[in-house]
Amino acid sequence: MIAVTGASGHLGGLIARLLSVAGERTRLIGRSAARLPVLPGGTPAPVRDYADAASMGRALAGIETLLLVSATEAPDRVEQQTAAIDAAVRAGVRRIVYVSFAGAAPDATFTFARDHWHTEQHLAASGVAHTVLRDNLYLAALPGMVGDDGVLRGPAGTGRVAAVAHEDVAAVAATVLTGEGFDGATFDVTGPEAVTLSEAAEVIGRFAGRPVRYEAETTPQAYASRARFGAPDWAVDGWVSSYLAIAAGELGTVHPTVPDLTGYPARTLADFLAEHPDSYRHLVP
Repeated sequence: MIAVTGASGHLGGLIARLLSVAGERTRLIGRSAARLPVLPGGTPAPVRDYADAASMGRALAGIETLLLVSATEAPDRVEQQTAAIDAAVRAGVRRIVYVSFAGAAPDATFTFARDHWHTEQHLAASGVAHTVLRDNLYLAALPGMVGDDGVLRGPAGTGRVAAVAHEDVAAVAATVLTGEGFDGATFDVTGPEAVTLSEAAEVIGRFAGRPVRYEAETTPQAYASRARFGAPDWAVDGWVSSYLAIAAGELGTVHPTVPDLTGYPARTLADFLAEHPDSYRHLVP
């Protein structure tokens, strides 16, 4: 049986559905029982959070393979994720597939990518067989970065990002979860193209039917423009540093993981927008 964490969320839900279609039995783990999908072969397993050892232990009992979708960004994110790994080891899980982020490193420009590196290190030290999926920025994020005024602002300069669709990540994850020979591997999961934010803005504008442009900010300008949201410092650091990681070239490499593992090409930004018109609905005149 395969356990899928984050099954009430977007990525986890997509993966759970693919596994169900493939005839796999799944344990669907999420914080909200009401939001967990009802799927053939699926058993709901609500948990309070990853650090709740008791509920995680119950959810993982009898599980052979675990898909660990990264926890929501938070100051204790690493502790949450390592606690989930520890719970899996105690429960006798034999294999973990972890959803990480591109460029995960202790000194990554994107602050949240550092959390993923620490989690990867803990996973490697756990002794359990594992596979790491280092996803690039999600394509869904790009139209969401555009303000209602049609301007995408950030300190990304002319850097490029090989953003990837949730659906393609889900297909890769399902392949790894149900296949063999992936233990010990780390896969970079990207789209088929690396675009600048100026190029992304032009494509988004074409679909929205209005001009959309990219406006480069300095780092101080980026912090100042986001101060109005009243978010904690760690969150703003993450938002701003995601653009800085693009500028630094840390998200611009295209990898063939999606076609290599799924047999079909990864979605471009235009493909994604054609499939998801709601993603740019706020920009339509």
